[in-house]
Amino acid sequence: MQNPVTVEVTRGNRVESRHRGMAVAVDGAGRIVFSAGDVEAGVFPRSACKAMQALPLIESGAADAFTLSARELALACSSHSGEDEHVATAAGMLQKAGHDLSVLECGAHWSSDQQTLIHQARTLERPTALHNNCSGKHSGFICTCVQSGWDPKGYVGYDHPLQAEIRAVMQALTGAVLDRDTCGTDGCSIPTYAVPLTGLAHGFARMLTGEGLSPARAAASRRLMEACMAEPFYVAGTKRACTRLMEVAPGKIFAKTGAEGVFVAALPEQGVALAVKCEDGTSRAAESMIYALIARFFEPGSETRDTLIAMANRPLSNWNGIHVGDIRVTDALFA
Repeated sequence: MQNPVTVEVTRGNRVESRHRGMAVAVDGAGRIVFSAGDVEAGVFPRSACKAMQALPLIESGAADAFTLSARELALACSSHSGEDEHVATAAGMLQKAGHDLSVLECGAHWSSDQQTLIHQARTLERPTALHNNCSGKHSGFICTCVQSGWDPKGYVGYDHPLQAEIRAVMQALTGAVLDRDTCGTDGCSIPTYAVPLTGLAHGFARMLTGEGLSPARAAASRRLMEACMAEPFYVAGTKRACTRLMEVAPGKIFAKTGAEGVFVAALPEQGVALAVKCEDGTSRAAESMIYALIARFFEPGSETRDTLIAMANRPLSNWNGIHVGDIRVTDALFA
């Protein structure tokens, strides 16, 4: 099955580039309410599934034992820009668990955000693991290990009890078989598993609605999503897509990006979750796809819908500020 062109990039009066992709919206019962492309194809969610990976942080009792704030819970679900506030918050989480950055196994990198990178280059000799976009998630992992009585050493490994617990959580939410055959290694060194796009969306729909979940897991899911919506800066950062999306309609949109053109969202009022994958892995296309897909679920003429459509279909300017083309979604996503 060939995926449809979901996003076009124009220059002048011609289409210069085309992006193909898949998109799906699912309710808590697993009913598909919208789909485009091969939504049963397995995709690596990458960082889009971090809220799922953070559930053991709540369920183990670690979040309460270490009195983690909504800001810290949001950071545990984040792919942050490495801004000073993100780094300080991750360090504070580790300190509460009795550790410092030396325990982190995520690696170090400079920020992918240009302004943050310039700030880092001016103030740092080199980045540390705390600047890694996944340091909040990994700090949450350390808190979970400490609370559960597990040795944190090697916590990124497939056979570590932490990863076994995360695997079980994600398998229960998505309905997918997660094992070594579906496993790859993520950028921060933890296992990442290929799941059908429908399963990914259904997992978030279940977290959103609580359908089919135990009361404890439903409460933990709600707590994480509400923390992210309350503290969107700590899910991503300044001018980042996740943060901007949740600021468009506070408390009405949960959103999380993943590498290689994956994006998920959940809409509390509508009771649906959404997942998209840009086939070629391009973030600009995945962002337009999720903006347009979310817009479908808000009332025509509403400020939220109009804002989302404007975000999905946006102008391109050159370095002199001259309008040279546009990024636009196709009717495959939004007729």
